[in-house]
Amino acid sequence: MAEADPHKIYNVHEAKTHFSRLIDRAHAGEEIVLAKAGVPYAKLVPVAPPKQEPRRPGRFAHLRKDVPSDIWFEPEYSDAELDRFAGTLADL
Repeated sequence: MAEADPHKIYNVHEAKTHFSRLIDRAHAGEEIVLAKAGVPYAKLVPVAPPKQEPRRPGRFAHLRKDVPSDIWFEPEYSDAELDRFAGTLADL
C-alpha cells in the first residue's frame, strides 16, 4: 500500500487488510476511495467534529419560575422519625 499517494483507489480486499491504516489516514484529513471490481464504490472521509454552542450560564433561569421555593428546604421530621432513621442506619 502506497502511504504517500492520496489519490490511490483501494479495492475491497486491500481495504479489509489495511482498514485501520486507512481509517487513520482518513482521520488525518485524507479522502480514501474504495473500489469494488475496480469501480469506485465508496469514500472514507474525515468526520467534522460537532459544533458546540458556547456555554451560557443562566440560560435556563426562566424554568425556575415554575418551581415552588419550599422544595429547596429540608423536610421537617419529628424526633420519633429521626430516631427511627438513626436506628435503621445503626443496623447497617
